[in-house]
Amino acid sequence: MPREGAEQTINVPSDDPARKPDKEGEQHEPRDAAADDKQAGAADKKQAKKEDELSEEDVQLKNELEMLVERLKEDDKSLHRPALESLRTLIRTSTSSMTSVPKPLKFLRPHYPALRDIYAIWSSSSDKALFAEILSVLAMTYSDTGKRETLAFRLAASKVGEAEEPGLWGHEYMRHLSSELGEEYTSRQLEDDDAATEERATTEELLELALKVVPFSLKHNAEADAVDLLLELEAIDRLPQFVDKDTYQRTCLYMVSCVNLLVPPDDVLFLRTAHEIYRKHDRYSEAMTIALRLGDRALIRADFEAPTNPLMRKQLAFMLARQQVPVEWLQDEDEPMSDFSLVECISNAHLSANFISFGKELSVDEPKSLEDIYKSHLENSSSSLSTAVNSARGNLASTFVNAFVNAGFGNDKLMVGAEEGNSWIYKNKDHGMLSASASLGMSLLWDTEVGLGHIDKYTYSVDENIKAGALMAYGILHSSVRTEMDAALALLTEHVESESLALKTSAIVGIGIAYAGSCREDIVPLLLQHVADESAPMQVAALSALALGQIFVGSSHGEIVPTILQTMMEREATQLDDKWARFMSLGLALLFLGQQDSSDATIETLRAIEHPISKQSQVLVDMCSYAGTGNVLKIQQMLHDCTEHLGVDAKDADDEADETDAAAADAAAGAGEGAKEAAAPTAEGSSDDKEKEKEKPNDLFQAFAVIGIAIVAMGEDVGAEMVLRHMSHLMHYGEPVIRRAVPLALGLLNPSTPEMALLDTLSKYSHDNDLDVAINSILAMGLVGAGTNNARLAQMLRQLAGYYHKEPDSLFMVRVAQGLVHMGKGTIGLNPYHTDRQLMSRTAVCGLLSTLVSFTDVRGFVLDKSHWMLYWLVSAMYPRFLITLDAELKPLPVSVRVGKAVDVVGQAGKPRGISGFQTHTTPVRMGVGERAELATQEYFTLGLLEGVAVLAKNENYSADD
Repeated sequence: MPREGAEQTINVPSDDPARKPDKEGEQHEPRDAAADDKQAGAADKKQAKKEDELSEEDVQLKNELEMLVERLKEDDKSLHRPALESLRTLIRTSTSSMTSVPKPLKFLRPHYPALRDIYAIWSSSSDKALFAEILSVLAMTYSDTGKRETLAFRLAASKVGEAEEPGLWGHEYMRHLSSELGEEYTSRQLEDDDAATEERATTEELLELALKVVPFSLKHNAEADAVDLLLELEAIDRLPQFVDKDTYQRTCLYMVSCVNLLVPPDDVLFLRTAHEIYRKHDRYSEAMTIALRLGDRALIRADFEAPTNPLMRKQLAFMLARQQVPVEWLQDEDEPMSDFSLVECISNAHLSANFISFGKELSVDEPKSLEDIYKSHLENSSSSLSTAVNSARGNLASTFVNAFVNAGFGNDKLMVGAEEGNSWIYKNKDHGMLSASASLGMSLLWDTEVGLGHIDKYTYSVDENIKAGALMAYGILHSSVRTEMDAALALLTEHVESESLALKTSAIVGIGIAYAGSCREDIVPLLLQHVADESAPMQVAALSALALGQIFVGSSHGEIVPTILQTMMEREATQLDDKWARFMSLGLALLFLGQQDSSDATIETLRAIEHPISKQSQVLVDMCSYAGTGNVLKIQQMLHDCTEHLGVDAKDADDEADETDAAAADAAAGAGEGAKEAAAPTAEGSSDDKEKEKEKPNDLFQAFAVIGIAIVAMGEDVGAEMVLRHMSHLMHYGEPVIRRAVPLALGLLNPSTPEMALLDTLSKYSHDNDLDVAINSILAMGLVGAGTNNARLAQMLRQLAGYYHKEPDSLFMVRVAQGLVHMGKGTIGLNPYHTDRQLMSRTAVCGLLSTLVSFTDVRGFVLDKSHWMLYWLVSAMYPRFLITLDAELKPLPVSVRVGKAVDVVGQAGKPRGISGFQTHTTPVRMGVGERAELATQEYFTLGLLEGVAVLAKNENYSADD
């Protein structure tokens, strides 16, 4: 309440509008009318001051513009043209710089509505066309009503008379016009126009204008704007005619970098357009890269035959060899290629010699002993005691470590260099002998001349396992290499019919590894009979299907696909329940690797099979079809597969899903550990209940879905980064089968790329309570660090060897991971991406995927009797080198700068493609994410400096310069 006497003091009548009570006894101070007047006066003064601030020139310009507007309002038509031309001159001279809104546009802004009304009453003429152009420019600053008046007046100008080039009005005007063109095209496409011809005519009008904007953008370093405009107008195929020798490089670089972000069919259209531009400017190596990315046989052959320079053809041959393109694609059946040196390049015949000379240059050709890798003296005493004892499992681990570490050098101490009668093979037991004799193929990798003699003596062994291992060694030896003798097929064919299961499976696996990606039709009848034969054991049928999938990877073969589908339909449910059946599904999936929607019919057929293998195969086929595309919808679909709760009623599933979602939301909001603990009991309770576990449906497809998320995302950096977060969620809230697959997916996402954050995550998982999760995490650590000699990772694995010294399975996997990290003594990697990360090697993906699928049941395969499955990795193994050759294909040492690759797409000027570089003399070891460039002008490159590069002499170079 107010104090007594307050009303007497103020004494304002209650009906005074300046003082109205809001509530009982509460009143505002009276409004000060003088203050209001003062404020209004200040505003007028501010406006007046603003007027006064105009310089004499500005006032003169403003008056002149107003006078010109007045002239346009007059009836005398003779005054109109001079007035319009004066306006045009004033506007154009002021729009040369766009640091602020040009003054003529600012001063004419209030007159825009009046000018628009005048325009409406004029009759068609050249004067009206010019008037429309001026209004189009003025609309930039006035009209933001969504009517797109800049574009409307520009189109009107061309209709009523002869319009000038739009580029004369400046860069900002062209950008504005581009944005409105795209919007208008989209809105016209969406309109339900009855007259299709009329709609076509209206969009053609927009395209005609766009084709005037594109050359302007290209000439003014706005290649991205030109490409984006044509993409919006669905006319990207019209681009090549406007690109010249100064703009093609930046244009194509932008287009190729956009491909991962586009939806089909735009992505393929972009690649084909970029390919056409490169070919038009004789950039054969860039064109070949795109042809290989498209996987178009006709295009690959046309690009290979196009250059007349023999050096360029050799460079293209090395590119084809890296992608393992069959020679048969490049020649007619009746007429083989005349130049034998080219056939040798494409067949990778020089790979072993180049690799060994590279090893000598780096001084790593001496064989490494097991102790060099294990460094047992750095482990705790308890673990070093246990390794001193010769156990069968320990010796088997040493076999793999020796095979991976000394791969390709052909001089290891255990196998190749062992004295007669003291062979390491006999320090292994039974099935361990198979892997030991197969490891010969790894040590002698790619060296087909020397290797055959070393392996041959083991094929006469009386021990079936040693003989089977020797057959597999033949296949491993010929991985990635094609020879005129074709020894692998000749030596293995007879054993495919063998009565012995070990010899038969080893021969089949060997053929699959040796001819991966070769698409050899003569192998089809040899292996397909085992797939079709219902009486054949599931192991033989599944491995035959997988071998065919590896050989015909990404070919959608018309005979193999229906045969595998028919086998799945006809086999008994008990046979399809077999643990080997997953490899039959994988073989089918590999046939569609990278084929995208070509697999739709097969997936529909798989739905008809009434067995859990149907769902597993669908997931595998789907994920392989979209491998490396970064397709978001497929990733979402596979995440959805991972969230299914199997073996619970619909109502329970809904409740459980709600609980999981709530827990996830809590964790995201910062609830942290509490949410995890709340979610954990449900998962543990379900796994403890053994009866429930037995009744639980087959959940293998969920493990495949987790790996599928990784394989779809791995080619696209942003997507791969986001998937890491999904994997963390799956690890927290997923079922046991999902948790076991998460480390495998992480390994597939980053092969040979040991990033610190990822290593820490995998190190944490490698101590998981679930030993299967731990074992898979240890393998993933090996894959992530494969061939990098990463010191931190090596230390982590030594600590794990101490931690698991009493757990033979885990210790075995730690040893294998140590071998992988030091693969090829740090000179061989597993990354399937090459050629500046533009191409994905399909055979490398085959090798990685086959190994990872075997780890979905690690105790049934690798930790049991099928440890030889680790040799599937050989398909992904390739030297991490840069070797420069001269015209005679002899090593040519030159200075190169090697540094971290920098993304220069869309950057102004000519930025450097590498940063933090060091100068070396070739040959050089290259890391993932590194790029090289020549440091001398004495030679120039014919392609990308990666792998094997052929250099051409620069005739204009002189040492004095």
